[in-house]
Amino acid sequence: MLRSLRNAFITGVIVILPLGVTMIVISFLLERLGTPASNFFFWYLDSGLREHPAVELALKLISIVVVFLLITLLGYFSKFFIGRIMLSSIERLLDRVPLINTIYRTVKQIVDTFSQQEKAVFQEVVLIEYPRPRCYVLGFLTGAAKGETQKITEENVLNIFVPTTPNPTSGFLLMLPESDVTRLKMSIADGMKVIISGGAVVPDPQNGRAVQIENPVEAKGA
Repeated sequence: MLRSLRNAFITGVIVILPLGVTMIVISFLLERLGTPASNFFFWYLDSGLREHPAVELALKLISIVVVFLLITLLGYFSKFFIGRIMLSSIERLLDRVPLINTIYRTVKQIVDTFSQQEKAVFQEVVLIEYPRPRCYVLGFLTGAAKGETQKITEENVLNIFVPTTPNPTSGFLLMLPESDVTRLKMSIADGMKVIISGGAVVPDPQNGRAVQIENPVEAKGA
């Protein structure tokens, strides 16, 4: 009975978790972004009108949309020559301000690192034999090995990240010859579903949708 209650509770958490995270994100956007943006964009409105619940919510939503539009326009504007010149001028100005320049350079380095490596992370789902022959695991191709690794091995070596189950944030980095790596057609998302579910959910090769494997004991009993 206790095991049944525990399983039911875990199932309930799994069901409500996406909704809960969504509500937290929406609440964060409304309070941390919508409120100050609303006060900035609609400062001229009467305070009594702005404090009305329906009007307040509408102004917050409009302000969030406006902020996202401004950020998008900034992204498009930065692609043009004049936009790049203006951004470079702002960066040089911030670089001369003590303390702010340290924070700005640190954040910029982090953003540049992730943006440059975005395409190199998890390029394909692969199948390899690990940790012994005829024992197969799923991995993610992150790119080709370079430099000393290629020179010493004298082979075309690939970097393969093998995540742990059910927590894919940890794992192992394997450097394998390309001949030992089998590339799969499944998407990165489907490969991650297989790993997180411990193999209970696998992609259907016919329609590309993930399907859940039936419990063999229950299926036999049915």
